[in-house]
Amino acid sequence: MQDSRPPPFENEQEAGRWWLENVYAGDDAVQLSPRAVITGMIIGGVMSISNLYVGLKTGWGLGVTITACIIAFAVFKFLEAVVPAYRDKPFTTLENYTMSSAASAAGYMSSAGLVSALPALYMTTGRLMQWWEIMLWLGALSLLGVFMAIPLKRQLINIDQLPFPSGIATAETLKSMHSAGGEAVVKARALFAAATIGATVALWRDLFAAVKSLAAYAFPAEIPFLPTALGRDLLTKYTIGIEGSLIMLAAGAIMGLRVAFSMLIGSLICFGIIGPILVERGIAEPGYRGIVSWVLWPATALMVTSGLLSFALKWRTVLRAFGGLSRLFGGAAATDRDDPLAHVEVPGSWFLVGTTVTGAACVFLGHWLFGISWWMGIVAVLVTFLLSIVAARATGETDITPIGAMGKITQLVYGVLAPSNITTNLMTASITSGAASHAADLLTDLKSGYLLGGNPRKQTISQLFGVLAGTLASVPAYLFVVQRNPERLGSESLPAPAAKVWAGVAELLAKGIDALPAGAQEAIVVGALLGIVLTLLEEFAPQHWRPWLPSTTGLGIAGVIPAFNSIAMFTGALVAWLVTRYAPKTGETYIVPVSSGLIAGESLVGVGIILTLELLKLAFG
Repeated sequence: MQDSRPPPFENEQEAGRWWLENVYAGDDAVQLSPRAVITGMIIGGVMSISNLYVGLKTGWGLGVTITACIIAFAVFKFLEAVVPAYRDKPFTTLENYTMSSAASAAGYMSSAGLVSALPALYMTTGRLMQWWEIMLWLGALSLLGVFMAIPLKRQLINIDQLPFPSGIATAETLKSMHSAGGEAVVKARALFAAATIGATVALWRDLFAAVKSLAAYAFPAEIPFLPTALGRDLLTKYTIGIEGSLIMLAAGAIMGLRVAFSMLIGSLICFGIIGPILVERGIAEPGYRGIVSWVLWPATALMVTSGLLSFALKWRTVLRAFGGLSRLFGGAAATDRDDPLAHVEVPGSWFLVGTTVTGAACVFLGHWLFGISWWMGIVAVLVTFLLSIVAARATGETDITPIGAMGKITQLVYGVLAPSNITTNLMTASITSGAASHAADLLTDLKSGYLLGGNPRKQTISQLFGVLAGTLASVPAYLFVVQRNPERLGSESLPAPAAKVWAGVAELLAKGIDALPAGAQEAIVVGALLGIVLTLLEEFAPQHWRPWLPSTTGLGIAGVIPAFNSIAMFTGALVAWLVTRYAPKTGETYIVPVSSGLIAGESLVGVGIILTLELLKLAFG
């Protein structure tokens, strides 16, 4: 049910009473059921592996929540058809939304550092962490983010009524699926069919290539545009060709044409123009590693200046975020007796105890595992709380969580506090980005629950289970995919673009600009200025110009992944745009489920093949 009065409410009591009377499903509504939590943990754990693989390939984190809702709906519809007990107790909307909260917390575990800080730590220092170290670190900073979101929920959702667009989309999707499930079943079938296709491609490419007798029949990982010497040179020297993967096509379809077209432009500039010049002048070796070691500097500068300036231009959001601090803790509802939501909202004591324990854990683990001084660890946790407030409000207002900007701000702070310590620079920034990511994720889920009449206390509990599931699933996958063969990091097969940016910033702050390769200093200036100009144009140019402006993120990412990745993403985005333009109903029904299925099927089987091969090596030598 939608609010019929204009937000925001004048005080929390008013907002709370209206919600209880008009929206809340009641204390007895089935929500935090074991099947909802377990299903969310399983689906989220599986999708955390998929997001890890895709993040290391592309630098992007793909949506989890709606995909998880579709999968869970399909699974329980099937069970209801074959198991009489499930027909008597069908899977409810609130159970599905609680499931999706656990699934999203698990699915986004890669954003807590597995595709950024930890690979960057290896790239810069050569350090590989033990499994228990990674689990403790990711668990502490992720739980810190969940607890930090607790006081923000009342202000941003109950009182300010911020939209949190993805939260609204999830709520509307759940209402639609559970009121008339026909279309949801179609979407689910499309998702599973696409997953089968993606899995088949991964088997044909990766498994055949690993078996000597089948290697000649394997689907190629990359294909030249032309079956000539020129085509082969473009592919091997400059990565310009066709990728033998459906993941990038599907990611581009979800991403949209503007960002994907920007990536195409960026890749042609970096690998089609700058790359040959660098090779001809002897500045860089031919091939992906050689060229990217130079072009990552202007690409990083472009993304950093754009992210920080975009963040600064949202100064009103920043002021509103910090302006609400007194209300967060001063509390319009001073006592439980005055608070109509006291029995459903998460108690303030959870925030105090949770942030104290997890914050102390981050400080202790930072000192024990990474040698971060005690006072620097405390500063990192305090800065994380302040930046999480800003990130949460930005997510609520724009649906964009500025995780990159949050991490870069912390890196710049510690570039001053610990100028030569790369490890401190990276791992303090991982606290900020990981905690802010989980805080924004929980608040987006809580927005869905607010619209559906769910119990926020139960939903927060489901998020805690999701963090546990994501940690247990993604860390072993990271160990096998990355740490069993770490030299793959930064290669064509596993470019780890987010980690390259983190490592580049940390090295620049630690070593200074004199350590850069020839011409890179001038390129950094050009990249930084381009990021500033494009960001200002996007903010102040006439509205009808903005769809035609290149995306700074797309241009920047194109400089740190192979060109065939960007070409594939553009192709997928173009196909999705054409389908949506000429068959809008078909596009609305199929694009997201089919794309999600292709990504999940290929990435999960790809990771499964890697795990199987490594286990066979361990077993047979």
